[in-house]
Amino acid sequence: MAEIDYYFTTISPFTYLAGQKLEAIAARRGATINYKPFNLMELGQKTGFVPPKDRHPNRQKYRLQELKRIAAHEGLPITLKPAFWPANPVPSSAAIISAAKAGGGDIGALTHGLMRACWAEEKNIADDDIVSECLIAAGFDADLGTKGMLSAVETFERNTNEALDAGVFGSPFYVVGEECFWGQDRLDYLDRHLGE
Repeated sequence: MAEIDYYFTTISPFTYLAGQKLEAIAARRGATINYKPFNLMELGQKTGFVPPKDRHPNRQKYRLQELKRIAAHEGLPITLKPAFWPANPVPSSAAIISAAKAGGGDIGALTHGLMRACWAEEKNIADDDIVSECLIAAGFDADLGTKGMLSAVETFERNTNEALDAGVFGSPFYVVGEECFWGQDRLDYLDRHLGE
């Protein structure tokens, strides 16, 4: 059975716009997903990532156009300039890590729900109440976001180091063995690879 190491940050619009296609591909191909939220800003300092606010205006303008186009193509609502962005990704990431460890709910729904809260619902995913709402909606205990926070933060940092070692430099990023796929627009390539 193939394993997909799924590296992402919960505040990435492109990760949000992947929807739950990864989960559908994994189910169809009999693959498992290892959800690995990581610190994109920390990794970015080592790999050349430039935060959107520091990019040339031409790149900033194009990014907004592209987000709008992708959202329309995928049928997903999006707020191009969310009220609570960029939020601190640690609380939402810790909730995903803790939920994956606890089991019992739908981790894909939780992950997408947190990003939808940021990018479509104008909610602050650094807020414990919002994180709890998303946990409950995905079938998890509401307090998983705060319970075991220290352990989850340690895993978050470990994921960041593992991401660098795996060749990751952006979000979303999918790794299967030595094969790497960057971006929500590479999911078809991932699907094809899993079928080989």
